Amino acid sequence: MPKLSEDEIARLKAGLDPQTYAIAFEEGTERAFTHPLNTEKRSGTYHCKVCSQALFSATHKYESGSGWPSFYDVSTSDAVETRTDFKLSVPRTEIHCANCGAHLGHVFPDGPRPTGQRYCTNGTVLDFRPEGKDG
Repeated sequence: MPKLSEDEIARLKAGLDPQTYAIAFEEGTERAFTHPLNTEKRSGTYHCKVCSQALFSATHKYESGSGWPSFYDVSTSDAVETRTDFKLSVPRTEIHCANCGAHLGHVFPDGPRPTGQRYCTNGTVLDFRPEGKDG
């Protein structure tokens, strides 16, 4: 369950552009290999574009070949929540911002060590803040 109130989430939703809203709250997906954050290599932190909660560290980012920004771990254990997605013939595990509930993408058990996880995210719902900048 999101930590923010329904009123706070409604206020944040009202300020989103249509593409971000569609991915974050209608569980859409951007096309693979189209978002600049897929190839971002600088040190820093990836935050939720909706509520600004820190989600992933650039330290945990890797090139998965999937076409979406991929991470093998989250910034903190309570940053992301999961739900089972039955939209395709095979169940998948969705990832959502634990603070506001925004849909981020999916997590798969085919990532690198040490976690073996691949948090496959939509760059559209991420706000990258380079190291040394407050954003």
